[in-house]
Amino acid sequence: MHEFGIAEAILTAVEKRADGRRVRRARVHAGALLRVTEQGINQAFSSISEGSVAEDAHVDLVIVPVRMTCRSCGSTSTSVEPFAVCAGCGDTDVHAEGGDDLVLESIQMAEASHVPGNSRRDRGNPAGPS
Repeated sequence: MHEFGIAEAILTAVEKRADGRRVRRARVHAGALLRVTEQGINQAFSSISEGSVAEDAHVDLVIVPVRMTCRSCGSTSTSVEPFAVCAGCGDTDVHAEGGDDLVLESIQMAEASHVPGNSRRDRGNPAGPS
């Protein structure tokens, strides 16, 4: 299952960006040629992220289309299907560009735990009585 290799790459990038803080979500752009699904990547990510800052985090997957140029008619198009045919003439002789990228767009940190104490009192309250 090639999703595990992709999930490991995502986890490495998440851990670098998180800098030790807990992560709740990661948004990833994956090219159509990688042939991954959100369900598949989340299953793999859940498995490999156990014990890490991203344990129990969800990966939001955005599929980036591949750009295709037909060698027969010269038509250009994009598709999220990795094995698409020319939209203009239906030929399968297309040149594909891109669609193999993997980019960590953003991460969402887990909310910080409540720290005991009165934060207003701790910071001082300049408007209140002394």
